[in-house]
Amino acid sequence: MHSKHRLRWAVIPVGIAVAIALAGCTPTELHGFMPGFTEDGQPATNRTELIAGLWTTSWIVLLVVGIVTWGLMLWAITVYRRRKGQTGLPVQLRYNMPIEIFYTIVPVILIIGFFAFTARDQTILETQDENPDVSIIAYGKQWAWDFQYNGEADDQSDAVWTMGIQAQVDHTTGDVDQEALPTLYLPVDQSVRIDLRSRDVIHSFWIIDFLYKKDMYIGHDNSWSFTPTREGTYAGKCAELCGEYHSEMLFNVKVVSEAEYEDYLQSLRDAGQTGPVTDEYNRLNNFPGTGAPDDGEGN
Repeated sequence: MHSKHRLRWAVIPVGIAVAIALAGCTPTELHGFMPGFTEDGQPATNRTELIAGLWTTSWIVLLVVGIVTWGLMLWAITVYRRRKGQTGLPVQLRYNMPIEIFYTIVPVILIIGFFAFTARDQTILETQDENPDVSIIAYGKQWAWDFQYNGEADDQSDAVWTMGIQAQVDHTTGDVDQEALPTLYLPVDQSVRIDLRSRDVIHSFWIIDFLYKKDMYIGHDNSWSFTPTREGTYAGKCAELCGEYHSEMLFNVKVVSEAEYEDYLQSLRDAGQTGPVTDEYNRLNNFPGTGAPDDGEGN
């Protein structure tokens, strides 16, 4: 039997075995055990599936490359090992052109492939919605979060806001008072754009189940657009070391119905928490490079 025929008959059962194995995987396993999905596979946002797919596919490709590489190493170790009674050095070859071409082309193809798929997905993730249903500004500060829910007025006089405090931790048990955490409300199935700003040092806005994070720092405003697709409460935190109490810079995200979201905004209006949150609370307002006037002494 020709070698090509033998290879074909070897590949068919392997392919069938792989298909059967994948068919038996749960949604959790198919998404690489990533957070952000329910047991039946429902994602937390319209971008969660995209991110998990890129991550899982990358690991599958890398695992296949690893298995092939390890297999070739073991094959070479076994076939070309020194046998009993052999002396001297084996035949030395300066090069093997087919193998060297193979070792050059395959990594190049892998790199181009990883770049292409990453660039494609990153373009989708980084495309900002210019007309979202909900527009929010999130401020990071040592060591809590402020949230402004933008209104329709140009001067944001109809905006509402909340200002958070650092996580309250019981240092005896390690429990965090969840009710005291800053909480960001989002309406389900509504497009959201969050503009990310810092009041002092570099922070990073990370909602764990949404599988995405973005840095926030003075001098450059980042944005993040997505649509929450599942109601629930999600944990958030700062993902950039920002000082002594970085680990306590926590917040919650509540994805609720549109009616409940509007009720929440109305409760902020009733509490008098209206108008724009200005930069006057930024701790580094007078630092060089921020546009503040210099008094001649570098201040």
